Amino acid sequence: MRIAVFGANGPTGRHLTDQALAAGHEVVAVTRRPGSLSTRPGLAVAVADATDPVAVDAAIGGTDAVLSVLGARFSKETISTYSASATAITGAMARHGIKRLLAVSSSIADPHWRPTGAHFFNHVLDPLVNRRLGRTLHEDMRRMEAVIRRTDLDWTFVRPSGLFEHPVVTDYHTAEASADGVFTARTDLASSMLREVEERRYVRTAMGVITTAVKPNIAKLIWNEGVKKK
Repeated sequence: MRIAVFGANGPTGRHLTDQALAAGHEVVAVTRRPGSLSTRPGLAVAVADATDPVAVDAAIGGTDAVLSVLGARFSKETISTYSASATAITGAMARHGIKRLLAVSSSIADPHWRPTGAHFFNHVLDPLVNRRLGRTLHEDMRRMEAVIRRTDLDWTFVRPSGLFEHPVVTDYHTAEASADGVFTARTDLASSMLREVEERRYVRTAMGVITTAVKPNIAKLIWNEGVKKK
């Protein structure tokens, strides 16, 4: 299968690209910074801003599926990365006749998501980090989902919980709408997307993904994902 990956040079995108190539897929890595991607068999690099309809149209021609792992940082300002890229990508897919789309969103997009037994997260971290500091980001994720829902594509929203780095794929868990857990390893997120491309268990719905075998250190996670990245 020939797969277009938007956000291929991001932290999740790198895992996704590596795993897809290892599984024998061809990958078109769509990025604004091509110099950070090494040349490998099966890998083609397309330079494009994911919100530019013309550039996106040129990048995805000849692919069988599109996987978006685009990300944005928390900001007090309005964020439009997710919704603008969804508009450009879905329009280009319609013109090329490409039907399969997987787009990373968040468990926060499910209004009923509350991890079982996670009292501190549900009552302290989630209201502060996700609902306040990440408010504009998650608002745009919801706009992205709305844009994609209006299409006739075979879409899947992929909703991880708190993302962290882990060196290998674990025995992760998926569920419709969202999964009952606080954390998701990026390796597991990438693996779940590739599996869903082939198995098509969550077409035109959302797939929650959580990691249960390992848990990150909370202080380290906040430092790496929040403070250090800034």
